[in-house]
Amino acid sequence: MTILFTPEELIQYLYQETSPEKTAAIEASLQEDWTLREKLEVLRTSVKSLDRIVESPRPQVLLNIMNYARESAIESVE
Repeated sequence: MTILFTPEELIQYLYQETSPEKTAAIEASLQEDWTLREKLEVLRTSVKSLDRIVESPRPQVLLNIMNYARESAIESVE
């Protein structure tokens, strides 16, 4: 009997956030269900991609913040 798992449960499994019972059930299903293994591999690839993404603000945003801070400092001195 194949047990269906939601993508959310598989993501929790990847991040080791499932209960021991749920982990055992997923691992047992992975042994028998190749489609579940495929779904898990797609999610695993996505997780690895997310871990590599680096976000940084645009230079204009940083300049705006610095200008605002400079103007605020000048106003507080006056």
